[in-house]
Amino acid sequence: MESPENLHGPAVGVAQDATPTTVDVDTAVFLLGAGVTTLTHPLLYVKLLIQVGHEPLPPTVGTTMFGRRVLYLPGFFSYAQHIVKVDGKRGLLRGLSPRIVSSAISTVVRSKVKQQIDVLFKNGDQQNSLRKVVKETSHEMIIQCLSRVATHPFHVMSVRCMAQFVGREVKYGGMLSCMVKIFKEEGVAGFYVGLIPHVLGEVLFLWCCNLLAHFINTYAVDESHSNIWRLADCEPVDSNYIFSQASAVRSYTKFVMGIAVSVLTYPFMLVADLMVVNNCGLAAGLPPLSPVFSSWLHCWNHLSNKGHLFRGSSFFFRRVPLTSIED
Repeated sequence: MESPENLHGPAVGVAQDATPTTVDVDTAVFLLGAGVTTLTHPLLYVKLLIQVGHEPLPPTVGTTMFGRRVLYLPGFFSYAQHIVKVDGKRGLLRGLSPRIVSSAISTVVRSKVKQQIDVLFKNGDQQNSLRKVVKETSHEMIIQCLSRVATHPFHVMSVRCMAQFVGREVKYGGMLSCMVKIFKEEGVAGFYVGLIPHVLGEVLFLWCCNLLAHFINTYAVDESHSNIWRLADCEPVDSNYIFSQASAVRSYTKFVMGIAVSVLTYPFMLVADLMVVNNCGLAAGLPPLSPVFSSWLHCWNHLSNKGHLFRGSSFFFRRVPLTSIED
């Protein structure tokens, strides 16, 4: 009969060999990211065309549940069918290659920067302290900014490839030809148009989301009182039940805050995408579809005056007020 050491030895070895390495994790993250990017690309493609103001399909007159007559604009499925009708099914993947490369670069940059931050900074703060939230958010901000700087040139190429649908141009083709064309016409600065509003929006999103989630979890979701009474029958509630409920609420707080904050920071993303196509030789960024903007602030003010700061934020329920209807 074998000794306990021999029985447990192979199991330990197998467990050690089965431990995933950093390279394995990065590869898995990249493959997952590439799959998600491919699946969601048609959504972002339609969103971009709506952002630049391209409305190839006529709206329909409808009535809301309150009896108000409005114009309903085509939603995602109608828009996607139009793209397929014009360019075929492969047309829905226009501009996908730069996004996949961007996803791969982002995965590598985030992994390397996070490793360096983990080495330089030790996590010695209390679990729910504000100092820890500020520290972690600062680290996330550094990672996000460096990742954005590294991947923004590919975002520019992807957006311009997709925006060619508006004027049916063929100016930007493969990634290599895009790089040569942008560098030749605009220099290095051409790869970073729209970077500032994009970074500002992402940084604002990080800080608002993390701080709001922290304050809600700390002050609104209170698990410190073990002697809590039900209002109906004045019986004490089990503290374990309270802790489990509080933990469940906390797990969803950041997710909910992310959705809410993303709505507030959407105008930054819109302005960034419009600046990418602005005055680059494509119909989507030139009059009469779009004025030529001198800066991203000029673009912001123009959209604000027109009431279009949230243009493209909705895919499925797009409607505008109907001021007059000709009988």
